[in-house]
Amino acid sequence: MLNGTSWAGPERWGSRPVCILGGGVLGRRIASCFVAAGHEVRIRDPSVKARDDSLAYVRENLGIYTNLTFHEAGEIHALEDLPTAVKDCWLVIEAVPEILSLKESTFADLEKYAPSDCILATNSSSYKSGELLAQVRQESTKRRVLNTHFMMPPEALIVELMTCGHTATPIFEFLENRMKEAGLHPVTALKESTGFVFNRIWAAIKREVLSVLAEGVSTPEVIDRMWIEQYTKRDVGPCSMMDSVGLDTVEHIEKHYIKERHLPSNHLEWLQNNFINKGKLGNKSSTEGGLYAPPAPGSQTKLLFLNSGLAEPLEGKTLDETHQCGALLSLTAEDKNARPARLVNNLAHPDGIDVDSLTQPTRMFWSNMGNPKQNDGSIQSAKLDGTDVKYVLEPGTMHTPKQLVIDREAKKLYCCDREGLRVVRCNLDGSGFEVLYKSGDWSNEPQKKKDATYWPVGITVSRKHNKFFWTQKGNSKANQGRIFAAGLSVPANPANRDDIELVVSGLPECIDLEFDDETGHLYWTDRGELPLGNTLNRKQIIRTSEASKVAEQPFDREILAQGLGEGIGLRLDKANNCLYVADLGGHLWKCSVDGGKEKLLEGESHAYTGVAFYKV
Repeated sequence: MLNGTSWAGPERWGSRPVCILGGGVLGRRIASCFVAAGHEVRIRDPSVKARDDSLAYVRENLGIYTNLTFHEAGEIHALEDLPTAVKDCWLVIEAVPEILSLKESTFADLEKYAPSDCILATNSSSYKSGELLAQVRQESTKRRVLNTHFMMPPEALIVELMTCGHTATPIFEFLENRMKEAGLHPVTALKESTGFVFNRIWAAIKREVLSVLAEGVSTPEVIDRMWIEQYTKRDVGPCSMMDSVGLDTVEHIEKHYIKERHLPSNHLEWLQNNFINKGKLGNKSSTEGGLYAPPAPGSQTKLLFLNSGLAEPLEGKTLDETHQCGALLSLTAEDKNARPARLVNNLAHPDGIDVDSLTQPTRMFWSNMGNPKQNDGSIQSAKLDGTDVKYVLEPGTMHTPKQLVIDREAKKLYCCDREGLRVVRCNLDGSGFEVLYKSGDWSNEPQKKKDATYWPVGITVSRKHNKFFWTQKGNSKANQGRIFAAGLSVPANPANRDDIELVVSGLPECIDLEFDDETGHLYWTDRGELPLGNTLNRKQIIRTSEASKVAEQPFDREILAQGLGEGIGLRLDKANNCLYVADLGGHLWKCSVDGGKEKLLEGESHAYTGVAFYKV
């Protein structure tokens, strides 16, 4: 609240809402930041579609933002009526299109309808907030106005604060603290500046990039590749960044710069004629594309992966709560701007995951280890958006379920039960539960339950060869790991099968498996001791060739990738000739079947286990 020359801040701000005007690309992201900080947030937009889309975005991606704040989320609402939306708010941020007349009338409305102690901010990326006050009458209102320019959370977390020329000085420290609570990185400009700090530099880069494209000197792919190699460690260049922001937003910003700085407009006219006027606005127009053509249907890979919760912060949690910190996340592998979306929360140490892509609606299935000291493991399923979560096998049906795979044609789910000392399968609804193999009886043979040489962990199935393969990892980093195979038929005595084959032995600590029916290659992750552990491995076990025998020397297997951080999850993508690997160090890797790895993600305070994928 303003008192003469002082500023005391909004009264009871902690219990009052935040309002975001505009539910577009940035508006919904700004809203997510404040919801993740525990605030009630209202998105105001006159468009029904924009309101619905913004609510869907916040709910689908909220887990990404709460990973930045470690705070219990607040509430999110979307409204059409402006006076209702801003009522009682302590902060209003306008994120309407970069049209001067629209922004001027917006601030006039805020002076009329918002509380007298409410901070009024603009997310304009080109206009100084002082330029938006032509219709604002009261000096006391102007002292509550400033720029809050958000980059592109959650990928880019910087937010620039800047005075309108009248802003009360204490507002900046107050808002810097609130932004930090929302997981953002605030920076305050020392004086008014069109484009703040970063955007003044970025505007020149964009202008020249568009000019190079307009003159036919190069292509978006070449420009981005050169930019990434020369200047950044991220796989994102200026063209993909403009597509991500939206080319219509780029257009509005460029118009303002051209007018204020008397710049040439050739690049803008090219952008309008070839993209804007044709509805090619970037990522927001998914079917039309932007500077980059839209991806073809089925060409992108949606990864599903599990955070076991083992690396989550312990502060403020009870022992029981530490066993419920797991989550199921998703990420588009080809989108270098993407951050993981959290689909399901509060899982009990999830470990294995697979997708039944042949049944509609498509569902994902995952195992929960639970507390390994107790017999409380389970298997669940859900739709691909994380809704309709169901138990396939209730807690206690399995002891410590690990990797699971789905035989899509037979509609069967296979899973290893580590401390349960068995390999099992069932129908996708949990019925038809069968034990295929037992290495011991955990309830009557406690010595075997404690001995990791008896622990089944990873599993894969080959219908073509009528076999299933599984790992028994052995004690930690003890070179006791083994891989076995047996037939798919149910034995009379799972503890005494006569068709078990020892495929590989003496491995550092083998974990998850994949099998390529076409080539006869068996793949596995190994979290054992370096240098042969923490690796991705391959061995041709069917139709072995002289070439494979040579490639597998001197270790009797090919080591395709080294340096994993306790490698666990594994999935083969035949279409892309690669494997996706997840490790307890919080990394997702894309590994070529010919060797080598590329890091897709490093998740702070995450420990990844299972990974699966489907095409979109």
